[in-house]
Parts: sequence; C-alpha cells; structure tokens
Amino acid sequence: QVQLVESGGGLVQAGGSLRLSCAASGSIFSWNSMGWYRQAPGKQRELVAVITGGGNTNYKDSVKGRFTIFRERAKNTVSLQMNGLKPEDTAVYYCNADIGPYRSVYWGQGTQVTVSS
Repeated sequence: QVQLVESGGGLVQAGGSLRLSCAASGSIFSWNSMGWYRQAPGKQRELVAVITGGGNTNYKDSVKGRFTIFRERAKNTVSLQMNGLKPEDTAVYYCNADIGPYRSVYWGQGTQVTVSS
C-alpha cells in the first residue's frame, strides 16, 4: 500500500509564493508519474502539473512559467513551487501518483491553497 502525504498549503496574497510537497511512502518499486491536481468549489478536478519517471514535465497552460514541479528522488517526494500566485489559483490541491507495472493510482488527502486579491 502506498500513502501520499501533502504539506505546504495556506493563505497567501496575490503575487506571493507557496511550495507544496508530497511525500510517498510504502511499497514503491517504480513509479510512472507523480503530479498535482486541483479542485476549486463547483469545478471539476484538473491537472496542474505532472512529472514522469523519466523526468518529463507537463503543465496546465495557465500555470506555465509560474509553477515548477520537481522530484527529490532520494526522499520519494514531489514538490510544486508556485510563484506569482493569482486568486484563480485558489483550490484544494491533490497529489497523485501512478505507480508500478499495473499503473496503480493513489491520491493524497488534499491541501488548501487560498490566494487573496
């Protein structure tokens, strides 16, 4: 079983920065990708950023140039550095992991990010 524990959410003013971290623990022999999704009230969950096992990254268009996803391999941690935050970035952010040859998917519990104008 794999567990994902997120940290780093909070309240910040527009233009500010936050770093989210997701620590994975459990039986992880290989992983295909890890990423961050977000869900704002009344909206569907959407992909924000993802990093593959090979190090390729992909971002939602509206966060390109402001957010950076990176992995601390030794710690099995994936972080999301968010700069230039905007009120429309306000959401619950969820860590996601696609692990193993059978592509098992895991989710974290979510962390609230609130950006005030």
